[in-house]
Amino acid sequence: MSSQRRVQQQPGYILHHRPFRDTSQILDIVTRDHGKIAVVARGSRGSRSRLAGVLRPFLPLRVSWVAKSDLGTLTGAEVAGSPAGVMGDAMFSAYYVNELLLHFLHRYDPQPEIFALYEEVIKALLVTENIAAALRSFELEFLSLLGYAVNLEHEFGSRDPLASDRDYEYRMEQGPVAVVRSGPLVFSGAVYREIAAQRFDNPDILRAANRLLREIIAFHLGGKELKSRKVMMELHRGRIAPTKTKGSEQ
Repeated sequence: MSSQRRVQQQPGYILHHRPFRDTSQILDIVTRDHGKIAVVARGSRGSRSRLAGVLRPFLPLRVSWVAKSDLGTLTGAEVAGSPAGVMGDAMFSAYYVNELLLHFLHRYDPQPEIFALYEEVIKALLVTENIAAALRSFELEFLSLLGYAVNLEHEFGSRDPLASDRDYEYRMEQGPVAVVRSGPLVFSGAVYREIAAQRFDNPDILRAANRLLREIIAFHLGGKELKSRKVMMELHRGRIAPTKTKGSEQ
């Protein structure tokens, strides 16, 4: 980006923020028409900043900035809709979605379909009773839009349709391969088809989708750890930990 670019009133959401100098911060923002951007919001952490209550995650914004390098300067931001009041598990899940966009999107690579998908999942997390199902649906579509579509219909090599009564192991960069053994990524053809149809009201299908997509995303992350997923797993372990009674082992 050699020439200066000025953008006005672009729909966007803040994905991440970090302090910069005394009262400023650097924002990673996903925008509809310019993809993921990084800008400095000068003075925005100051007590008198008019942007203090505006620059928040999950709040639909219209942002303006100027840039002549990869790091631009925010020139304005205003609220463009109702805040997404995500709390509890929904909040951690929304931060997980933000982390996925941070890791997978490239700066200034417009992907309006991913922006629309992001808006959709954030709104869904507000109202759904099945957060895990909403996340699995998002992950499948997100991977597809990135060019990493998950093959859930054909056997690797032969391209034959998956047989309902046969078992297949999902192998990265290949897909389902017929096997006669069990394993963490071995599922029947019927299960693969149920995942493809997103029948996540079935707890068994949802668990299988969770296991499959967790490994696929980890593979594409190339060893990078998602902080939000780690927090969610630790919270989940805390909830299901057995309650110690008097006289029990410590």
